[in-house]
Amino acid sequence: MRKSLGWMLSLSVLIGTVGTAGVATAADPDTGSKAVADSQSTDIKDRILAIPGMSLIEEKPVAGYRFLVLNYKQPIDHKRPWAGTFDQRISILHKGTDRPTVFRTSGYSLSTTPSRAEPTRIVDGNQVSMEYRYFTPSRPQPADWSKLDIWQAASDQHRIYTALKKIYGEKWLSTGASKGGMTATYFERFYPQDMDGVVAYVAPNDVVNNEDSAYDRFFETVGTKQCRDRLNNMQREALVRRGPLEAKYKAWAESEGATFRTIGSLDKAYEAVVLDFVWGFWQYYGQDVCDQIPDAKTASDDTVYETIDAYSGWSAYTDQGLEPYTPYYYQAATQLGSPSIKQPHLKGLSRYGYQPARNFVPREIPMKFQPQAMRDVDKWVRNNADRMLFVYGGNDPWGSEQFHLGKGARDSYVYVAPGANHGANVDGLVPAERANATARILAWAGVPAPAVAAAKPLARFDARIDQLVDEDTTREHGLRP
Repeated sequence: MRKSLGWMLSLSVLIGTVGTAGVATAADPDTGSKAVADSQSTDIKDRILAIPGMSLIEEKPVAGYRFLVLNYKQPIDHKRPWAGTFDQRISILHKGTDRPTVFRTSGYSLSTTPSRAEPTRIVDGNQVSMEYRYFTPSRPQPADWSKLDIWQAASDQHRIYTALKKIYGEKWLSTGASKGGMTATYFERFYPQDMDGVVAYVAPNDVVNNEDSAYDRFFETVGTKQCRDRLNNMQREALVRRGPLEAKYKAWAESEGATFRTIGSLDKAYEAVVLDFVWGFWQYYGQDVCDQIPDAKTASDDTVYETIDAYSGWSAYTDQGLEPYTPYYYQAATQLGSPSIKQPHLKGLSRYGYQPARNFVPREIPMKFQPQAMRDVDKWVRNNADRMLFVYGGNDPWGSEQFHLGKGARDSYVYVAPGANHGANVDGLVPAERANATARILAWAGVPAPAVAAAKPLARFDARIDQLVDEDTTREHGLRP
């Protein structure tokens, strides 16, 4: 049996999810036409749209499924559900109400292209996906940024689950990659009774924001020395040639209409992109393509400029590049934390070092860091993890600070895929760990024992809706999980 939270958290959950009778239609998934929702003869779209607060954006064709993109009305503040609502986008990839359901979160925006997460293919189930609050268009207007925190977002998921559980009555698993894996973990921490299992991919766990030596150790040892030197030399060369390359950057920015009000200057943006270069290489690529990095000493200015762009992205710290990710940087600066590494090979050349997340959020948005938030989650996972699987990549910088399991954990695992980057998955684990992880996912989903024993995905790989690397870990460049 899962451990429940203390009575004070239970009280806050009760306050946050139960409103007055006058606002039930706006914020309470338990009201409405239950007879319609429970009818097994009603079309699935009609049953879902019978849920109060649910509305259809579009339905897209996909072989073997029904795929619906929807809006669900959520309270801006789950502790004060009467104080306003906003529309949150979700999608449902429907297989059948007799199948388990996977609740997938990216921690960012919602893709409206039908796709399956790895656990969805393993259990051959339904998939519900959620856009994280405050990523547009799922943002209240005007936006009260103080209501963007991990508890409010977990409460969004709890309400969606509660509303859909009446239709999808079989087992539920939550999953996500990168910030999505973090999101799935936070959901479990605050609502441990909801899910029957958690599969969190490449989820960073920055317990103490100012202690980042694990990242320094990673960059001192990852790959071969030859590869590390090749990357470091290119990064250093970009700062040595700062003058001519910033001139190219300025010309590009002017041609694109790119501006730098949030970060403060083109010079700060230039250095931020350059400092991301080595991190971005290991996050998205790896040792096998290191020989594609040009020799820094003989490379032309154009080659250095284009190489940095390929792995870091010159648009990342423009106002236009930052704006879609303001909710992430806000959370990094208030609860999640963000990494900082020393990079001694840039001594004497770096003017700013790794800049704090505060630099990437418009100054008019107030914020204050809450160091207890990640410590609380880390302690809870160590002592209470039950049916949780964490998967990391051996060559992924974000895996330097992982979740760990303590004596109180039950039926939970932390696995590392050797040589994998930020796209690590169950399929990339060593055979024994892959078999156990697959079997546990199947068992948590409640599939018959013979399938659990076989430890094989129940659905075949389908290139139309499956990705070998999760789309949540192949985003635009920038230092983001």
